[in-house]
Amino acid sequence: MTATETAADTGRELAVRLDFDASAPGFSRAMAHLDQAATKELDRAGLDPRLRELVRIRASQLNGCAYCIDMHTKDARAIGETEQRLYALPAWPETPFFTGRERAALTFTESVTRLADTHVPAQAYQDVAAEFSPAEVAALISLIVTINAWNAISVSTRAWVPGSYQP
Repeated sequence: MTATETAADTGRELAVRLDFDASAPGFSRAMAHLDQAATKELDRAGLDPRLRELVRIRASQLNGCAYCIDMHTKDARAIGETEQRLYALPAWPETPFFTGRERAALTFTESVTRLADTHVPAQAYQDVAAEFSPAEVAALISLIVTINAWNAISVSTRAWVPGSYQP
């Protein structure tokens, strides 16, 4: 990764602020372990891989993390997510494209991601708990916490190099 990359479609230079992996290798490894632990919880709970990607994408949209949006929309497409649902995700409450279970997960994702503003309202928790088992809710929390941590690293270091992620 170079200090400056050019976005091909805009000609705008995007300065990478910090090579986080090289500058904090121990923490970077710990984040990779956290991600693996969250994935194991998701697998153990049997959560649908497409729902996992929708949660990752939605949190990343809220956090303005271009790198993670790029990565996880590619991952979602690779496992069969539709273009229609990906395009509608920013306005998901206004569409008929998502199931009740997905809606509960997306509401919960938004509440946990906006923690400082929402404090995760009782209704958001009750809705997710009505659709998911305790193990599934715990796995969702693991996923949401992990993607928000990745977003914080990526946005603060501006770790966005267009085209650098291939599924």
